[in-house]
Amino acid sequence: MVVEDDLDLRGVLVRGLHEEGFAAVGVGTGAELLARIEPEAPDLLVVDVGLPDTDGRDVVQALRAQGAVLPILFLTARDAVTDRVTGFSAGGDDYLTKPFAFAELVARLQALLRRAPADTSVAAGSLRLDPLAHVASADGQKVPLTPTEFRLLAKLVANRGATVRRRDLVRTGWPHGARVRDNTLDAYVARLRRKLGELPDTPTITTVHGVGYLLE
Repeated sequence: MVVEDDLDLRGVLVRGLHEEGFAAVGVGTGAELLARIEPEAPDLLVVDVGLPDTDGRDVVQALRAQGAVLPILFLTARDAVTDRVTGFSAGGDDYLTKPFAFAELVARLQALLRRAPADTSVAAGSLRLDPLAHVASADGQKVPLTPTEFRLLAKLVANRGATVRRRDLVRTGWPHGARVRDNTLDAYVARLRRKLGELPDTPTITTVHGVGYLLE
């Protein structure tokens, strides 16, 4: 599935991938991706970072938090190290900067599919994250999240049951190179705990002293 808002580029990519033997479909927004990913059940995603309704990285983080394990390649016009780092931190497996050679895209997609796990399902528990509205919800109840809160929570949910180190949370929540104090991360986690406490039957964030945090 190609997620690209430029209609002409999306058409070129889908047609080219068909010619290379891929069963490719295209969508133009994050909302379309979220609506079609379950019925389409793609084996791989190509996601533009700059979508009109959201940041493509936020959509990917939400999918990872819901259990999606399919390989994901980001497309973007941004070539700064910061953008590449945040793309990988969001759950991307590869990164290609526009303009790019189509042959390179095909080679990267084939390599990702060779390494892909067999189970590419999206399975969410009671807690759901909406990357378009930046809200967390459970059983119909919702709480708003700031972009940083959303990214931190998505990282924890995607790794639920495993301790996420403090430095990995900082890399996920803040731009590469940002100076983030220890108490700043702790304050954000405390806010997330309060917000999760407003939702029914949601997991809790446990402190692993000297290491990081665990969602269980």
